[in-house]
Amino acid sequence: MSAVAARLGDGRLHLQHGPIDLIVEAFGASDEVERGYGQAIARFGDILQRLAAELPTLRRPVGDAWPLLHGPVARRMAEAVWPHRVVYITPMAAVAGAVADEMLEALIRGRTLDKAYVNDGGDIAFHLAPGQELRAGIFVAALDGMARLTADRPVRGIATSGWGGRSFSLGIADSVTVLARTAAAADAAATLIANAVNVDHPGIDRRPARDLDPDSDLGDLPVTVAVGRLPPELIDEALDRGADEAHRLRAGRHIHGAALSLQGKWRIEAPAILESACAI
Repeated sequence: MSAVAARLGDGRLHLQHGPIDLIVEAFGASDEVERGYGQAIARFGDILQRLAAELPTLRRPVGDAWPLLHGPVARRMAEAVWPHRVVYITPMAAVAGAVADEMLEALIRGRTLDKAYVNDGGDIAFHLAPGQELRAGIFVAALDGMARLTADRPVRGIATSGWGGRSFSLGIADSVTVLARTAAAADAAATLIANAVNVDHPGIDRRPARDLDPDSDLGDLPVTVAVGRLPPELIDEALDRGADEAHRLRAGRHIHGAALSLQGKWRIEAPAILESACAI
């Protein structure tokens, strides 16, 4: 199946190829927006093929040696996970964010746009001209909060992870939303923080990733497939562990903020950015 590009009824651009499904929107003069969309469409054609060609390396845990990757999206993935190589992480932890970053760069190159974003299934790369801002909703069961993204802050990526999302998780977070310098960096960090939101309890069902997907980069690691109702003290313990990881990553300047949720409770790292998250 080849890549598909279509305009939605509200004017946004929809790009889809296999598992990659993007919503793209730009704001500014109409001719600049249309040229940007044309650039994005032209760039999208070989994204999936080039990633597929390097899948064996992309699914391999990062170790002491920099992974030998050639495609621009694959290199973005490696760059995003490299700072976290002391734990089990593969470049696939940053794939959605890296695609969003690459497509945003194609969209805005040489264009004069007020703002723009590329949304890859909730992992979002965005552009803001001076004085511009965007607001991004934080969703779990409903709209639970809002992140205010302004041009004067260095945040240009947002990503969400959790056990019920598109990718497997070692933890039990309902959601972890992270703000970072790039979408790929946010994607990798959200994975790590979501993994850290964790406790043991009979109501948590885990299975080897390979049993659910023989091609999973997590191999035999136990991933979460169901989370029953937990006692309040265990919810707090799990969230505290995730919050500690978020604080560590923020202290190391890998992220700028995070919102963690589990069964109706929240922890916030950098509430000034996640200004309306979880009713703070």
